[in-house]
Amino acid sequence: MGGAERYGTIAILLHWVIAGLVLANIAIGLAFANSKAAEAGVSSLTQLHKSIGLSVLLLSVARLAWRFTYRAPPSPQPYALLARAVHLLFYILLIAIPLAGWALVSVSPRNIPTHYFGLFVWPHMSWLHDLPLADRRHDISAFVLIHNSLAFLTLALIALHVAGAFYHMTRRDGVMRRMLP
Repeated sequence: MGGAERYGTIAILLHWVIAGLVLANIAIGLAFANSKAAEAGVSSLTQLHKSIGLSVLLLSVARLAWRFTYRAPPSPQPYALLARAVHLLFYILLIAIPLAGWALVSVSPRNIPTHYFGLFVWPHMSWLHDLPLADRRHDISAFVLIHNSLAFLTLALIALHVAGAFYHMTRRDGVMRRMLP
């Protein structure tokens, strides 16, 4: 396979926009994770992190819908199964992480609203937000653990994905050109 088939323009655009947002959000999440403002939940970085995460959720759902509509180029050999597994895990994680973050915000006893890029207030998941306060206080640590663990798993998957890209660059097999604008 010489890599002659390419992804479509929409798939390429969604790939790179989501990749940029994910990397930015990981950096922002790590930057505010231990700050006093983030502990209070009022940091502008916290609001930016939540807005970007929700954007990743929406764009990832759009990309998944696009993927069901348009066929991807065949996966290159000899690692076709690994490539498909990595892509499937990305789809799962890029939807699960923002959902876990949204659940975390919804269950938080602080009741801090999410201002989506300052445009409007994103609603809490009412079925979590309406739980008794004692339950919410109990559940929040589980959602923090889930959200953070999935984010670190994504970092490992990104490293594997980048290693695969370098592998194809050194082989000069044309696979990289399939996803470049």
